[in-house]
Amino acid sequence: MQGIQASEIRELLKVADAPGVISFGGGIPDPTLFPTESMADAMTAILSDPVRGPQALQYSVSEGDPALRAWIAARSTAEGAPCTADNVLITAGAQQGLDFLGRLLIDRGDAILTEWPTYLGALQAFAPNGPRPVELGGGNWMGEGIGDGPAAFAYVVPDFANPTGATMPETARDHLLAVAQTHDFPVIEDNPYGALRFEGIASASLLARDIARCGHVDSSRVMQLGSFSKILSPGLRVGWVIAARSVIDRLVLMKQASDLNAPRLNQLAALALVENGLTAQIDRARDSYGRKRDAMLSALLRHMPPGVSWNRPEGGMFLWLTLPDGTDTTALLPHAIEAGVAYVPGAAFFPNRDVTNCLRLSYSLPAIPEIEEGIARLGRVLGQHHAQNDHHQADG
Repeated sequence: MQGIQASEIRELLKVADAPGVISFGGGIPDPTLFPTESMADAMTAILSDPVRGPQALQYSVSEGDPALRAWIAARSTAEGAPCTADNVLITAGAQQGLDFLGRLLIDRGDAILTEWPTYLGALQAFAPNGPRPVELGGGNWMGEGIGDGPAAFAYVVPDFANPTGATMPETARDHLLAVAQTHDFPVIEDNPYGALRFEGIASASLLARDIARCGHVDSSRVMQLGSFSKILSPGLRVGWVIAARSVIDRLVLMKQASDLNAPRLNQLAALALVENGLTAQIDRARDSYGRKRDAMLSALLRHMPPGVSWNRPEGGMFLWLTLPDGTDTTALLPHAIEAGVAYVPGAAFFPNRDVTNCLRLSYSLPAIPEIEEGIARLGRVLGQHHAQNDHHQADG
């Protein structure tokens, strides 16, 4: 555990909760979108049922509720990745799936291929197993950089990635799968944001592409993680892994040793909600987050000083700012918080932490007026830093 560091995002949330601070830090869903009334109705219906009530409060099978697993499998099949309930394991959020897959696949010293920057929570989940992170991108799409030893897996967030909000191009998806086949390593496809598309055309998932290539999910090298956290509620802690049956069988043993089973009451409530109103819930989230993204993009145009650039995500909860070379966004963060705005420094998302001039902004939680004011505050902080640098350079 000596090599494990605290989550900078989790630590930041403690500070960002201070009165008057507008936080663009954590990728936190907007609680006004939570289906609280529907959830209360679902819980009441389950617990008042003389059969389902006691079942919901009892120990359950480690694989997860059979009906929920069947629903997830049917949805995956409809999205082009055919599978059955036997290919699904319910986890305590997708984060537990990352932990399990890291323990299953990594031998100490193995290369793990990730995009740089990548999801900080994945790096933390994999770290106790002693991997050697290798950048996936550029030449490494061709498998370069992994010749020093076997690659445990490639880890990617193809749709609206955390932290950048970027979407992996079609050609890159196909190329990654080809490289994985050539070098014989699995691919972990993390997909918590895929339903939150505001614009553009959805690409087939890596799992769907690989099943089409190999003919069956049980022959696929892709292991896909999903979650209800960004659509229904993160508090439910209902996530899942879809993979070959041989992989699921091993993950079930880990689940048994870890926490026995995911809470069945939460699973049954989530199932009731997705069976009766998932489309409407997704539409509400897309509309809200799409408008917030547009508000942030508009505010950035008005308030950012020269030399700052950013991307335009097609969905999800994040966008990525790049500042002039030499800027240290970690050192700037206390000044930003003092000015009443918080973000996550980009260095946290790089395994070697050597990129200091980037930062992540999340637009999912603040209201639109807060987004305008928060970006204005951030623009003033960055502008003052820019002016001070110009002054020092002139003195030099």
